[in-house]
Amino acid sequence: MQDKIIEVLKIVISVMAFTAILFPIVKWISYHVGALDYPNERKVHKKPMPVMGGLMIYFGFLFGYMLFAPQNTQMLAILIASFIVVITGILDVIKPLKARQKLVGQLVAALIIVFYGKILLNDISAFGYYIDFGWLAYPITIIFIIALMNCINFIDGLDGLAAGISSIFFATIGVIAFIMHNIGSLEITIAFIMLGACLGFLIFNFNPSKIFMGEIGSMFLGFMIAVVCLLGFKAVTLTSLVVPMLILAIPILDTLFAILRRLIHHKPIYEADKQHLHHQLLNKKFSQKTTVLIIYAVSILFSLASIFYILKDRKYGIIIYAILVILITWVVLTTDILTDNAKLNLKKISFHKKKKNNKK
Repeated sequence: MQDKIIEVLKIVISVMAFTAILFPIVKWISYHVGALDYPNERKVHKKPMPVMGGLMIYFGFLFGYMLFAPQNTQMLAILIASFIVVITGILDVIKPLKARQKLVGQLVAALIIVFYGKILLNDISAFGYYIDFGWLAYPITIIFIIALMNCINFIDGLDGLAAGISSIFFATIGVIAFIMHNIGSLEITIAFIMLGACLGFLIFNFNPSKIFMGEIGSMFLGFMIAVVCLLGFKAVTLTSLVVPMLILAIPILDTLFAILRRLIHHKPIYEADKQHLHHQLLNKKFSQKTTVLIIYAVSILFSLASIFYILKDRKYGIIIYAILVILITWVVLTTDILTDNAKLNLKKISFHKKKKNNKK
């Protein structure tokens, strides 16, 4: 066990150090090509920020791959597909792409994973139920990959938020691997490489941030998270779809709330707004740093729930689930994450005034 811990630390620390070293280079590239994020009414930063930080994470991943990852067809598919994701992100930060144009890049990457890498979500099991997807595994896997890319993209709204949540995911996968004595498999090696890359980037991205990851980083992180999940299913490291869904509950729920909110208000799904979970906490007068730390804490609770699920310790799992359900219910009822409560209250007041006037 000690040898395995040393091997893991070697992967994480070396990739983390290499990623951190890239900061001045990537920052210079961002300014050189004009890839800057300027403040506006929807954003919380106050000055132009370089937005090619995702290159740090990507090159950190490539460095880790060259030193630690095995060379096989699956890994080759991951490399090719990830390159397409990163190129799509680079094009977007230099000159913003339309949603459907980004979707094309995401779709091509997903197709490579499915048809060349043969990495598929063939079945799921949860709460005693088992479903074999058969031929539907192909479209379901493609949708799964694209959905996770957009989940991380949606949550990337504050300093250190997306990188931190991703770090929690990769670290949790590592803990599960230790529990199941599965250190050394492809998905676990990738998880530790990505953990190092995320932490190396987070040094410069945590509040106050010196660089943003941009679409390059958010899409790449979502893509790699999807790949680790799919490889975990095939290797039975992740025994159920419930496990990654719990670990990623915050970005998944935030995305679902965003879609529902925009449907309720008859707006396009891809239209940006200031009603995401982190915006709701900022509206509660929490600082940026405190907001991010709160979301980290909730994500860690979800991760603990998934670890207890693996251990089959139902008692502690139920307690954590209950706490989280209460938290989520409170957020939905006391914020504008689904509907504009302020407008609803004004409508109620107006309605009651009309009733009083009619009685008079």
